[in-house]
Formats: sequence, C-alpha cells, structure tokens
Amino acid sequence: MKNIHTVIFLFFFIILSVNASAQTIQSSSWSVNQSLAAYSLDKNNGERTMTIEVKFEKAFTKKPQIFLSVTQIDSDKESNVRYNVEAISISRDGFTIKVRTWADSKLFSISGYWTAFNP
Repeated sequence: MKNIHTVIFLFFFIILSVNASAQTIQSSSWSVNQSLAAYSLDKNNGERTMTIEVKFEKAFTKKPQIFLSVTQIDSDKESNVRYNVEAISISRDGFTIKVRTWADSKLFSISGYWTAFNP
C-alpha cells in the first residue's frame, strides 16, 4: 500500500513539474521598420518612440523577467546611432517593447529577440 501512495505522489509531482517548467520560459523575435504605419524613427529630430505589444502564448503564473536583445540596426550614416530598447508594462500575460531614438539619429529598422522567464 505504501508503494502505491509513493507512485501516486511521484506521478502528480512529475505532472506538476512538467506543467510548471513548460511555462517558465518563452521567447520570440521583434522588429520595427519603415513599412509600419506611424513609423517615425527615421524622421525629424528629437525624441521619437515606437512600441510593440507582446502577448505570451500562455500566461505566466507570476510576472516574468524580460531579457531583450538587439540583433540588427539599419541607420543613417550621416548621424550618430542613438537608441534605447526597454520592456515596459510587464504582466503575466505580456509586455510592451519600447524602442526610442533621439537628436538627429535616423533608424530605418531595428530588430532583435525577447525572452521572458521566471527564475
């Protein structure tokens, strides 16, 4: 009888562990460029921003940590390359990527990857 309880306990523990680990990390790519409506990172001077809404395929059980990377930038060669990429409005269901440039910088496109995880 003790062995049956042990087997049942291990079965539920494994199932719960698999379910918990299945949602501890999610990732994908992101990109903004001139083909998007209201794209302004390549125009004018001063601070300009674009945002990208990210919805997780499956909600996390608690608010995740977000890691962002930039893998590609196409910019104007006549000015300095200035940019900032940050995750804002983070929740269990998703977050927003905010891409920003300023001064006379002109970004024609910028892209990268995001990873969301629970430590």
